Formats: sequence, C-alpha cells, structure tokens
Amino acid sequence: MAIRIKSHWSNAQSPRTAPEIAGALAFIAWRIAVDKAINLHCERFLYRDDAQRLAVIAEYLAFLVQIADRLAHARWPDDGEGQRHTLITALARKLAEHLQDNSQDLLGPGDYANAFIDLLNRRSADYADYPLEPAGPSYAFLRQLGYEVQCLMGAGQDNRWVIDQVMDQDAPAAYQCFAKAFLDLFA
Repeated sequence: MAIRIKSHWSNAQSPRTAPEIAGALAFIAWRIAVDKAINLHCERFLYRDDAQRLAVIAEYLAFLVQIADRLAHARWPDDGEGQRHTLITALARKLAEHLQDNSQDLLGPGDYANAFIDLLNRRSADYADYPLEPAGPSYAFLRQLGYEVQCLMGAGQDNRWVIDQVMDQDAPAAYQCFAKAFLDLFA
C-alpha cells in the first residue's frame, strides 16, 4: 500500500529551523509507521490488541529515528552538538508526543512518551553498529527491526513469517519513503 507524503515546504524560500524540520519529519515518520503497521494486518499478520499494534508502530518509529540520525550525520558529519543533535532530539520529542496522544486515545491514561524515549535509547544501542549503506539500511539493520517486530507479534502460526515481511518489503519501503522526505525537506 502506497501513501502520499508531502515533503516540500509551501514557501520554499523561507529558511526552516531544525525543530521545524523535525516536526515535519515526525509527522511523516508517524504516517509511515502507521502505514507499515496497517500493511502487516493487510498481509494477514494478526495483532492481539491495540497495545501490540502501537508497540509495532513504536518499533518502526525507533527505526526511522536511527535512519534520520544516519542521514543527519551524512549532512553534518562534524557537527558535534549542533544541528544534528537539535534535529534528532526535536524529532524524538515530537514522536513521543504523537505516541503519547494516540496511545492515550486508544489505551487510556499512562506515561507512553517516557516509555518511548526509553525504547529509543535501547534501540540506539542496538542499532549503533549497523551501517546505513548508499543503497539503504544494511541486512543487519533490517534484521534488527524484523526481529523486534517478530518478538512483539509472536512467532505463532499466524505471525511466523512477519520478520520476512518486515525485512524484505516494509522496512526497505519505509526507508525509501522517509529518506526521500528527509532530503526533500532540506532542499
């Protein structure tokens, strides 16, 4: 299933701050992650409940934050605590807000934002050694996401091949869509 992503500014001449770009990236990442969670259901993989579906969305968001960090590093390789840090921190905070709002609507009151930030910190360590190659995420990068989604969904009869779906189809498509949007927002 293809989604339409708007990744160009309506006033291209106006300069954008890193937090403004992070807000747009967060919206785009959220749409991509939700699309991939829906696609798993369309491919006949079964969710136990909304909490499990939101956990899969959170894994995709953590994956896309890692992609954003690699792309930002390529853009600002010797940036230190500058633009890259500002962009990724703002992106993580905005995604935490999206997850908090949507989780609260579906699951009721709770501290979903801090749980997401904890997940991001764990996944940053998990993905740290995996390269983003010119053609996209490495096999190990994709496998990490597939493994995490499979752990969330279980390896029962209905979800046995979810890791293959994520690695072969959904994660590469998510990367392509997000990387294009990332580059477009800086154009």
